[in-house]
Amino acid sequence: MKGMNFTMARRLISSSRSEIMNMSAGELKASVLASEGRTVLCQNYVGLSLCEGTTNPEIAQAFGADMIFLNGYSMDENVQQPGLLVEEWDEDNKTYKTRQYRVKDMKKLINVPLGIYLECGQGDDAATSTSPEKSLVRSDRIASSENIEKAIKEECDFIVLGGNPGTRTSYDVIVNATKRAKELIGERMLIFAGKWEDGVDEKVIGDPQVPMSVHEQFVKDLIDGGADVICLPMPGCRPGITVEDIRSLVTLVHTYRPGTLALNFLDCSVEGADDNSIRQCALWSKMTGADIHAIGDAGLSGMSSPEGIYTMSLALKGRRLTFRRVAAGRR
Repeated sequence: MKGMNFTMARRLISSSRSEIMNMSAGELKASVLASEGRTVLCQNYVGLSLCEGTTNPEIAQAFGADMIFLNGYSMDENVQQPGLLVEEWDEDNKTYKTRQYRVKDMKKLINVPLGIYLECGQGDDAATSTSPEKSLVRSDRIASSENIEKAIKEECDFIVLGGNPGTRTSYDVIVNATKRAKELIGERMLIFAGKWEDGVDEKVIGDPQVPMSVHEQFVKDLIDGGADVICLPMPGCRPGITVEDIRSLVTLVHTYRPGTLALNFLDCSVEGADDNSIRQCALWSKMTGADIHAIGDAGLSGMSSPEGIYTMSLALKGRRLTFRRVAAGRR
């Protein structure tokens, strides 16, 4: 990527908090590339929390996540987001107080890169939506210029452009959102873009009901539009998605513009499956050559099962590197 520094960063899976927090966008991208297909990313939904006294991002990191992004995150600071409520000790009053954290605050609690999901859907469909909220396609959630600018100010490490189930997401809208984001962001943060879910009205990338040439053109359009990471469905979690087809698309991502990263997403509620299923999907995903392996938020209360994150981490990077992430201090 022109203008980005690819020479200084150590691989993400071996980096400490201080190294990660000081990485430029280009260095973060290079550190993922240097991790050779062992980076684990977790999606957390901010409307729910799995366990009182902590937040889902903290749990995700504690079970092996190398990157985290927030789904359902509102760019309106007045909107309540239960999954980001944190208890803090008030030294002056000698008591605990509850406050709602924003991304910039959450980055003080976790040791890994943190991003947000911005909606590219065209409208909510109650028949296919899986969200507990009445609407995800709202002015405070969409991939608008205003919200992208706010994401920059909140010091997000990356944004994810796609569409939640039931939001009628189209290829064209995602491509246009990617172009708009690139114009605003430049080299300040990474752009993830793709279509790995919401496959009712317009199929996900790799769906056999759509000619492969259509998927390939979509991938090229996203890369030409400025996407740093192309998001694809993970084999084994969506109907008809094969290792061979996703491997072909990952190869296209890597060769069409060298340096672009590929991400495979474990979702479709399989993030809440048994550990053996998650392990198998992770290994299939690694066979495709993907750089990042993501696990969704529909497993339990706003996140995958913590054990599933741990299982995926063990399968992709072994005990040594998993333990390192799990036990890493704040140095």
